[in-house]
Amino acid sequence: MVEPRIYKPEFLYLTTIGRKSGEPHEIEIWYVPQGRCYYLISGGRTEADWVKNLLHNPRISFRVQGQAYEGTGRAIDRSTETELADSVDELMQVKYQWNDGLIIELCPE
Repeated sequence: MVEPRIYKPEFLYLTTIGRKSGEPHEIEIWYVPQGRCYYLISGGRTEADWVKNLLHNPRISFRVQGQAYEGTGRAIDRSTETELADSVDELMQVKYQWNDGLIIELCPE
């Protein structure tokens, strides 16, 4: 059964630190919650600037559902974390009818 909280709001606001500039960069992105973490999918995979920033410096901040968090982000390896990847894919498909790309996990401290 899919949790009702996955449906709203539609966006999460992620701030990464620029790998070149050192300045904060915020994006608006689709997400799904699961457990205590939040999951995003990068259609641009590792070519997206925000993913490059996160992989360079996993310290992030994000806002969702009126709450602000500090935490860390990481890429999910679909080949070794298949159960988690399948679960996130299913939730993204239900919420957005889309799930193609690199999965990123954001966990608050």
